[in-house]
Amino acid sequence: MNGMFGKDLTDGSIPRHLISFAIPIMIGNLLTTGYSIVNAIWVGKILGGDAVAAVAVCLPVILALVALASGSTMASSILISHRYGAKDHSAIQKIVNNSWALGTVLVLVITALGLFITIPVLKLLGTDSRIINMAAGYLRINIAGFVFMYLSFLVNSILRGIGDTITPMIFMIIGTVINAVLDPLFIIGIGPVPKLGLNGAAVAAQLASAIATVLGLIYINRKYRKQPVNPTKLEFDKQITVLVIKIGLPSFIQQMLLSLSYAFSTAFVNIFGPFATAAYGVAGRIDSLAALPAIAVMMSVSAVTAQNIGAGKPERVKEIFKWGVIINIPVVILITFFCVVFPGPVMRIFVNEVPVINYGIQYLRIVGFAYLLFIFIYVSNGVINGTGKTLIPMLLAFISLCIVRVPIAELLYRTSLGIRGVWFAIAISITITAVCSLSYYFSGKWKKSSIKMGEPELKPAVE
Repeated sequence: MNGMFGKDLTDGSIPRHLISFAIPIMIGNLLTTGYSIVNAIWVGKILGGDAVAAVAVCLPVILALVALASGSTMASSILISHRYGAKDHSAIQKIVNNSWALGTVLVLVITALGLFITIPVLKLLGTDSRIINMAAGYLRINIAGFVFMYLSFLVNSILRGIGDTITPMIFMIIGTVINAVLDPLFIIGIGPVPKLGLNGAAVAAQLASAIATVLGLIYINRKYRKQPVNPTKLEFDKQITVLVIKIGLPSFIQQMLLSLSYAFSTAFVNIFGPFATAAYGVAGRIDSLAALPAIAVMMSVSAVTAQNIGAGKPERVKEIFKWGVIINIPVVILITFFCVVFPGPVMRIFVNEVPVINYGIQYLRIVGFAYLLFIFIYVSNGVINGTGKTLIPMLLAFISLCIVRVPIAELLYRTSLGIRGVWFAIAISITITAVCSLSYYFSGKWKKSSIKMGEPELKPAVE
């Protein structure tokens, strides 16, 4: 167990580490996002408006499940990166064992509870009685598949913790391809495959996730058979569990705040009619695509920072920040250029209705400039997350979304600005996030790492 495995990010070229780590993440995320768009087109074209509405009403619950899986497993990834940098393999094994134990409990509780309260939750979300049964079937299948979602997140986070982003990308590609093939088959019903309608889209997604996850587990078990990447037993370690909650819970809350803020913003936009709502929906997809490269760099910065902090090399973090920003600059500037200078053609990729396109052009010319701030926001947040201080980005998200975006949107949409007031509120909140995140990074408070797991086996890396 003392031999090297994974990828050591504590020595050598920092820009090379960041780029080689980020590219597979970006490719995987781009494929997943791209396919979610294609899947929405399948559902809309084949099954119609009711099916689209049923998926839309289930989305908040599904996003909550994603946030829960993402937050808890990201915590495991940061802890593993920290201990990998310190070359403390016995600690990595304890973290992996604890992560599987925690995941087992979480999956059982969430699945049982979710299946039991599906209808009450849908009623609470105001689901129309005409589509509630359709939505319930779709949501139950997704909840039943939470086990595969969680396992895939957990395996990916463990591998990223040891510097391996190629393997997660490969199995994300496998899952996406399988889903793309199965989706229309199960929706329409071809040959021996039954026609399942909207439920078919959910079955296809969960079946693809299950196949990719099982293949990934088999591969990892064989490749890392004698390494602490595989669990040796299910065991709870009080100290590690507390750290997982301390690091993972703020990430979960942050993602939920983003969803909540989007819901509030949509409520303001709805006032201006269905064309405005449709434009905001498209704009949300463009926002996500614009942020993908910067998010990949953030995850890369987070992993490289965690390993170097664990190795007792905090002096390398300044270089990690600098190169993270430099790597972001050309990609983010290019995306911003197209969105601000050619907003019409960008909107027409997604929709054809002229009123929708006009609202979208307005949005991109205001909010598009704020994309430039992604260069700095995601890199500074990556450093902060890498030290285990995920509470800080959560607090910044709360300030940006709840104290700035929603109140300013409420104030400005009533003025002569109209819907542009909502767009300006979004741009202002992104600016506030950038200022606060950079201020915290340059304060140097992140140097007091939150990852302190006891002496002498697990020691704080930065004093």
